[in-house]
Amino acid sequence: MNNNEMLLLKLGEVVLKGLNRRSFEDKLMNNVRRRLRHCGSFQTYLRQSTIYVEPTNDSCDMEAAWTACKQVFGIAAVARAVPCEKTVEAIVETAKVYLKDEFARAKSFKVESKRADKQFPMNSIQISQTVGGELAEAFPDVEVDVHNPDLTVHVEVREKHAYVHGPSEPGAGGLPVGMGGHAVSLLSGGIDSPVSSWMMARRGVQLEMVHFVSPPYTSQQALDKVLELARLLTAYCGRMIVHIVPFTEIQEEIRKNCPEEYFTLIMRRFMMRLAEAVAKKAGAKALVTGESLGQVASQTMMALGVTEDVTTMPVLRPLIGMDKVEIIRLSREIGTFDTSILPYEDCCTVFTPRHPATRPNLEDVRAAEAALDVDALVAKALEGETWVRVKP
Repeated sequence: MNNNEMLLLKLGEVVLKGLNRRSFEDKLMNNVRRRLRHCGSFQTYLRQSTIYVEPTNDSCDMEAAWTACKQVFGIAAVARAVPCEKTVEAIVETAKVYLKDEFARAKSFKVESKRADKQFPMNSIQISQTVGGELAEAFPDVEVDVHNPDLTVHVEVREKHAYVHGPSEPGAGGLPVGMGGHAVSLLSGGIDSPVSSWMMARRGVQLEMVHFVSPPYTSQQALDKVLELARLLTAYCGRMIVHIVPFTEIQEEIRKNCPEEYFTLIMRRFMMRLAEAVAKKAGAKALVTGESLGQVASQTMMALGVTEDVTTMPVLRPLIGMDKVEIIRLSREIGTFDTSILPYEDCCTVFTPRHPATRPNLEDVRAAEAALDVDALVAKALEGETWVRVKP
């Protein structure tokens, strides 16, 4: 690690914003600073669609900062860079030292330059040609290839310094968390709901989670697994609250009083009512689910209509058009897959009907549900609600 190395974070979609761009940038800067707090003391500032992250002393953990910045929504790309004087000599010398290992691995290279400081005497093409020529002499085994090089040396000439960096890596993309409103996500122990939560956070949505437990049918390990999923998501979403709502009595009442084919649908209707109550109390404006069209019986179009019938809030379903292979790929990428597949039952799998209704009629389901004292069951479950604050 170079001792004066720093990070350059390129802004993503935020740059397309109009008059309110400033508020997006401010939110993004706050999110970056908060994520970096546990990595050491950094100076961060924003210039020309780039956030500069400079360590203020040698005790900063640059590896941890690199990882943290790659998980901040709103950042399109992350690069390690070294600042130097704004002279061709200094730029060449810095590139020779800083990118020595990269040059040792590469067979071809090119230089790409950006001149943000228009006072600099050379334009970007001249910078690239001059620096490229010098580096070609310094590393005779590496040929120049402007079309398809192994290594691209990036040179940026800005107000205070020039910066040299090698390849940048993709950031998390999306919009800064907190700019897309506030929603409550129904988090089960499965593969889908952590991915759908991540996708909504990536659109800038601040999330709280709600999870339903049915002791003794569901175990403490099942709850621990869900809290671990929430903790894994905090790397992207920041700290959050998980509301835990007891569901045993509701499920037992459904089993005693309702036709088996409607068990799952009536259960999901209760989940929506409870999640909406939690959301209203939290000031949230939408619910998020991990439903994907046709994946299981309760996710056919007619079944989704039956479930959504009991809520007035928008229900956001980011996975609706995805297939299981895509969802699993994403869950691996964001790091939730291995926890999701731990074999602890959640309450969705406890009372599964043998022949669930796939084309339910809304009036029939409402009639079946009328055997229950819905309001009393909802009120009692909400009285038993507890919550846990999960931190990164």
